[in-house]
Amino acid sequence: MTTSLFERFAALHVSGDPLVLFNVWDVGSAGAVAKSGARAIATGSASVAMANGFGDGEQVPIDFALANAKRIVDAVELPVTVDFEGAYSNDPDEGARNIAQLAGIGAVGCNFEDQIVGGEGLHPIRNQAARIAAARQAVGPHFFINCRTDLFLKAPQETHDGAMLDEAITRVQAYADAGASGFFVPMLGNLDLLGRLCAQSPIPVNFMTYPGCPSNAEVASTGVARISHGPFPYLALMGQLEEAARAAIG
Repeated sequence: MTTSLFERFAALHVSGDPLVLFNVWDVGSAGAVAKSGARAIATGSASVAMANGFGDGEQVPIDFALANAKRIVDAVELPVTVDFEGAYSNDPDEGARNIAQLAGIGAVGCNFEDQIVGGEGLHPIRNQAARIAAARQAVGPHFFINCRTDLFLKAPQETHDGAMLDEAITRVQAYADAGASGFFVPMLGNLDLLGRLCAQSPIPVNFMTYPGCPSNAEVASTGVARISHGPFPYLALMGQLEEAARAAIG
């Protein structure tokens, strides 16, 4: 892969004019999104899992996840970033090797989360920073490591406050120092907190849409540089398929 494809993807992250990613799960969905005028393709781990009969949370076998990602990369001409959850290991070196496999199949980046998959809570900041640093060393300087914190996802929205924001800022600064390219904060929908995070983050901030969330324009106004749609395109399409089947069968 040429460096220019990595640079092309990174350049799409503009504060206030975010890259919008309508997450896909297979070659067919990637092709449809590519035809829409998308500037990049992103998978969603939950969507890949649901579409193939697996549970979320790294229950998709890693070999299956890598093969599915490679088929998508090979099918489109756009940059492809892969939701890789916790890189299938808590060990920094093993996780780094797994992320390097993604780079090897042609992905330009991945999501890499800080929750303890299959356990409780989040990795301590020092531990997660070590995991990020190992991944950065394994993939080189250009691969886009979009580090996701589940700090806000794990807590009810009415509890999101300044103390949580302070922890998020501490995390993003540590993650950036370790080599993170972006910072993903699913379920942080408070525009004031989001704006304060964007103002203090040294790397682009990624928002995820959800039912009832602020509009893309409102989110963009906070300084967000990337908006993802997560599992919701898959869920909406499956709802439409069910309705169409019911109408046809009924």
